[in-house]
Amino acid sequence: MEQTLKTAEALARLEEPFASKDVKWLVAATSRDGRKGRVTPYADPRAYTDRLNHIFTPSGWTREYTVHTVSPITRLKKDKPIRTGKVLVTCVVSIPGVGTHSGSGEEWADDENAMTSAEAQSFKRACSVFGLGRYFYNFAEMWVDLDEYKHPREIPTLPSWALPESERRVPVPNGAPRKETGNAASSIPKGPLDAGITSRIEGSRRDLGQKLYDNILGSVAKVKSARDIPNQRIQQEVLKWMESGVRGMAQVRRVAAEIPETEFYGILDDLSIPRLDEVPNFGLLAKLVERMNEAQSRRPAA
Repeated sequence: MEQTLKTAEALARLEEPFASKDVKWLVAATSRDGRKGRVTPYADPRAYTDRLNHIFTPSGWTREYTVHTVSPITRLKKDKPIRTGKVLVTCVVSIPGVGTHSGSGEEWADDENAMTSAEAQSFKRACSVFGLGRYFYNFAEMWVDLDEYKHPREIPTLPSWALPESERRVPVPNGAPRKETGNAASSIPKGPLDAGITSRIEGSRRDLGQKLYDNILGSVAKVKSARDIPNQRIQQEVLKWMESGVRGMAQVRRVAAEIPETEFYGILDDLSIPRLDEVPNFGLLAKLVERMNEAQSRRPAA
């Protein structure tokens, strides 16, 4: 049980957004007149490596690359056809006790940084399956003004949900945002409750099942109803665990669709879980996620 809780905590730490200083912005497309650009946020692969090293230690995880090339390929570059090829890279990231996931990346061979770009892309995609950096996919399309060098004149401000807890802006009683220093969770106002958060907590009941939903409420807030949570700080803590549980259940359902039905029900039987909507506590959910990841890793590659 202690190990499964540690696994769940590690996965939650992987999902935490990167520090704002580690987030960079890429101009992914420009308008026809070149005055505006569509920007997307990203983090350097070193930030991903640092997070994995910090949580699991450098010896607690591995990555392995496989490189393939495809050629010849003809493509247009600056409106002229050129003969080139593609570099294809697959990265497999393994974390003992958590799971193994892979990601792929590709780049045109005539790019002088083709190998570096394809490797970085494959590594970050493999990490995103564990939850690390996955939040970058949640950003809406953003356009900004560009200078004469096609660089953004100003970069967007990261929303609160895309900041680590220590940097989040939280509401104060008069409604004005403030930037927290130190432990942001401890500075969240203690009342009144946020009705929006209450709705989000209650909305997770269907995905979690009644037993797990009640277990989180009782363990974290010592209440039986989301409307009885005593203050906003505990509200935020409950929501964090609810959302983590929803992600865990979604991962279980995704893997269940990929493995034989008999194997899935065998795992439930081994863990004494009658049905998926009757997972009794978070520790057992973490164990279920671990077992499902192990089952998926044994499946032959498509």
